[in-house]
Amino acid sequence: MPLSAFALILLAGIVHAGWNIAAKKANGDARFSFQTSVFNMLIWAPVGITLGWNVVPGWGVTEWGFVVLSGVLHIFYFIVLLRGYRKSDLTVVYPLARGSGPLLSSLVAVLFLGEKISLVGVAGIAGVVGGVFLVAGGPKLWRKAHDPAQRERVHKGIRYGVLTGGFIAAYTVTDSYAVKFLAMSPILLDYFGNLVRMVLLAPVALKDRATTARMWREQWKYALLVAAVSPVSYVLVLYAVQQAPISHVAPAREVSMLFAALIGGHLLREGDRLLRLLGALFIAAGVVALAMG
Repeated sequence: MPLSAFALILLAGIVHAGWNIAAKKANGDARFSFQTSVFNMLIWAPVGITLGWNVVPGWGVTEWGFVVLSGVLHIFYFIVLLRGYRKSDLTVVYPLARGSGPLLSSLVAVLFLGEKISLVGVAGIAGVVGGVFLVAGGPKLWRKAHDPAQRERVHKGIRYGVLTGGFIAAYTVTDSYAVKFLAMSPILLDYFGNLVRMVLLAPVALKDRATTARMWREQWKYALLVAAVSPVSYVLVLYAVQQAPISHVAPAREVSMLFAALIGGHLLREGDRLLRLLGALFIAAGVVALAMG
């Protein structure tokens, strides 16, 4: 992995950890996502218009197809993730989603996109995935499975977590293919993909306007922060994909879990501090191995 791509991933990880903590504090739902999409559209409009003025008119069916597909996949990811949180524990759903997502992305890139990965790279992926699970609770996931009711919650969490990871892998591979093989601008792909998400989320947000208005008044500061910085982290990742294999970049993205753990574990709010630190070390070692491999 080129040093420039490695630096982009590290910076993206810091930004990603920061806006996720803000999103967690907001405690929002699909209406919060719609609000962030609206703010995103307004804040980044000058950039989107400037970069897209001469480019977007030249997009054909293929480019617009990837924009729509990206937006739809991100929506399904968000809906499945939130439903998983309602049906099960965060410490079951979150690590499975964050751990299985990059693993599946790497497998698709190696099996179907012709990418090569060394043994050091494989070890790096294993380190990242294992570290994510440790940061999120590790063995405690299985100790919850003794009580019948809790066992059912764990099983639901496993299903929703893996399904969420599948959508993470799907949008990662889709967006990476668009910027890597179609030479689409990462900024424009993310900006117009956000417009698709906004349109799809609008009916949900406008169904109960009184509740939406109340939640917007309570959450607008968090939504504004997320809208302002979240595109930066993902666009940095897409630029890294243009310079390095998807099978390396996808798992290396989980360095954000390292920064979240070092910030204090606020992202997950559960789990032993020593276990989170051990997981963070696994993630760091995995990312370094990916950079070397």
